[in-house]
Amino acid sequence: MSVSALGIVLFQCAASAQAPDYPNKPIRIITHSPAGASPDVVARIWGERLSAALGQKIVVDNRPDGAGAIAMGAVAKAAPDGYTLGTMTFSHAVDPAIVAQLPYDTARDLAPVRQTTQGSLMLAVNADSPHRSIAALVASAKAQPAHLAYASSGNAAPTHLFAEVFKARTGTDIRHILYKGGVAATTALLGNQVEILSTSGAAVIAQIRAGKIRPLATGSPERMPALPDVPTLAEFGYTGFDVRDWQGLVVPAKTPKAIIDRLSAEMTKALEQPEVKDRFATLGVETVGTSNPEAFGALIQAELTRWAKVVRDSGVRAD
Repeated sequence: MSVSALGIVLFQCAASAQAPDYPNKPIRIITHSPAGASPDVVARIWGERLSAALGQKIVVDNRPDGAGAIAMGAVAKAAPDGYTLGTMTFSHAVDPAIVAQLPYDTARDLAPVRQTTQGSLMLAVNADSPHRSIAALVASAKAQPAHLAYASSGNAAPTHLFAEVFKARTGTDIRHILYKGGVAATTALLGNQVEILSTSGAAVIAQIRAGKIRPLATGSPERMPALPDVPTLAEFGYTGFDVRDWQGLVVPAKTPKAIIDRLSAEMTKALEQPEVKDRFATLGVETVGTSNPEAFGALIQAELTRWAKVVRDSGVRAD
C-alpha cells in the first residue's frame, strides 16, 4: 500500500471514530469499587443521566481490588473508541508512588474527561469519646505519644495518607491500625478497638446522622455542605490543609477528542441537574460543576506530584 493510500485509510479510520453516530452500542464504566461502595454508587447515578443523554445503555463493571490498579489497567488497555469509561479516584493518584510495576502509566495511557464529584476526608471518634475537638485530640496525643491509635481502610489508602499528613502537620505520634476496608475500620471504631477513625465523610454519614460517630474535622478547605456543623482543620489553625476525596471520568489515551468533548459536555449537563446534586448530597459528596478535560488533567498531574512526595516523606509502603 502506498504512503498516500495509507494516509487515506488512516484518515477514514479517524473520521469513523469521530462519526456523529457515536454512540451506537452500549457503553461500559469500569470502577475499582465493589457494588454499593461510594465510587460505584456515584458512577451509577451519573451513568443513568449519561445513558439517557446518549441514548445508549451504560453498564457498570465492578472490578474491586485494593489499589484499583486492575480496574484502571483494564481501562488503559481498552480500545480508544469511547465505549469503555473509567472512574478515577484519589487513590489512583497515589498508586504510581506505592504500586510496583503498575500495569499502566497514568499520564500516558489515560485521557481525562472531567472531574465529577468531590468529598471530604475526616477524622472522627466514637460518640462517647472524651475527645470533643481536634484541639483536645492533639493535646491528648502530645501528652501521651503513641498511646492513641487510628484506623484506616487500607495501607497507603487515601485515609491512611490523610492521617499521616495530619500527624506531620500537628507533630503528633498516633499509631496506625490497618483494616481491610472502610467497613472494618468503622466497626473497629464503633467497638472501641481504636480511638480515631480516618475516613471519608461519605462512608460514615449515616452513622454520624444516627449519632453513633462524632466527626471532629474535615481535610477540605470548606465545610461539607452535607455536614455544615463539622469544622475544617484550617479552622483549628492548620491553614493550607486541603485533602479531598475526588472522583472523575477517564478514557483510554488516543480516544478521539470529539468523543471526549461530547462526554464532558453531557456529563456537565447531567451534574447540573438538581435531582443529581440532591442525590449526591445525601451520600455526602458534591458535584463539581466547573470541570473539563484540561482542568481534570491538571488536577490529576498535581495530585500525582503531591502524593509522590507525601509517600516519600512518610515512608509509607504498599502491602
